[in-house]
Amino acid sequence: QVHLVESGGGSVQAGGSLRLSCAASGNTHSNNCMAWFRQAPGKEREGVAAIYSGTGTTYYSESVKGRFTIFQDSAKKSGYLQMNSLKPEDTGMYYCAAGWTPVAAGTCDRSPGLDWGQGTQVTVSS
Repeated sequence: QVHLVESGGGSVQAGGSLRLSCAASGNTHSNNCMAWFRQAPGKEREGVAAIYSGTGTTYYSESVKGRFTIFQDSAKKSGYLQMNSLKPEDTGMYYCAAGWTPVAAGTCDRSPGLDWGQGTQVTVSS
């Protein structure tokens, strides 16, 4: 099992930037997928980005493509989500998740089970 702790959330104005961090500890070497999800009040959770460490392949949802960048350190101990050109609709609780998956698809869609962090709040004002 992997323990994940997010940080870096906060309040910014539209057009601003934030970098979220996800510190991983535990059995990280068995994982090959890390993803970021977000959930706004009253809305379903949305997968926004993922990185597959075996190939370096990345995935982004259409809503964040071109504005967000996911990356990970080589030891897979930490993951990051660089968020630029933030919009009010980016507001929500952001969660980091990690696990193993046999196939690189979406935000670790094929993983039989993901470990999750506790989340960090991002608020973007207009």
